[in-house]
Amino acid sequence: MDTMAIGVAYYTALGEKNIEKVKEYLHPDIEFTDPQEKVIGREAVLKAAKGFTGIFKTLTIRAKFGGFDQAMIVYDVVIPGISKKMHAASLLSFKEGLISKIELIYDTNSLVP
Repeated sequence: MDTMAIGVAYYTALGEKNIEKVKEYLHPDIEFTDPQEKVIGREAVLKAAKGFTGIFKTLTIRAKFGGFDQAMIVYDVVIPGISKKMHAASLLSFKEGLISKIELIYDTNSLVP
């Protein structure tokens, strides 16, 4: 399993705001956490992803790393009115070839336009 390729494909689909494609990469029991919330289950994570795609202008992958059952994707997101360029990193864990956990880390200082 190429965790890095799956992670890049997931974030590319998210950046393109293609929720149907995003869904293909998520394990049914996925867990998403960030500094503000924790969401469990594919449908709940898709709802959060859809909300996120509604607020950002661009998502640009800066770096990617992958290993046996994890990948790290580093990216920038432009969110009009909130952030000119939010720096973020996601640690992705995998189960059965799908993303089973997303741990989002971001620079809260970059949330001021």
